[in-house]
Amino acid sequence: MINDSELILNKDGSIYHLNLMPEDIADTIITVGDPDRVVKVSQYFDRIELQKGKREFITHTGYIGNKRISVISTGIGTDNIDIVFNELDALVNIDFESKALKSKLTSLNIIRIGTSGAVQSDIEMGTILASSFGVGFDA
Repeated sequence: MINDSELILNKDGSIYHLNLMPEDIADTIITVGDPDRVVKVSQYFDRIELQKGKREFITHTGYIGNKRISVISTGIGTDNIDIVFNELDALVNIDFESKALKSKLTSLNIIRIGTSGAVQSDIEMGTILASSFGVGFDA
């Protein structure tokens, strides 16, 4: 069993920072830093079934065709991203009633859309890049 201090839930049973219930998110999640970008992404959804927010964490879940997708803002910095990813993991891999790890674990498909810099002089401003992995050297 997971201690209450390790799995903080709001009074309505939602995960603390994201204010989400397990059924609120899709298996495919787009993350953006700026909360204003959530609307810019979800405007391309065919329909939106959920719009929730708390602090800088805004979530829209909806559909493109038959594909269910969530878009969530992380705010700025690795600390916020850590909160979002840990709470997303808890939403799909912890039973909130028993506060126990589920026997079958779920992997989410997470896509990050955002801005970045580059140290290579041959990469011009405005170039679209697709990373295959990321490594943090800040902690």
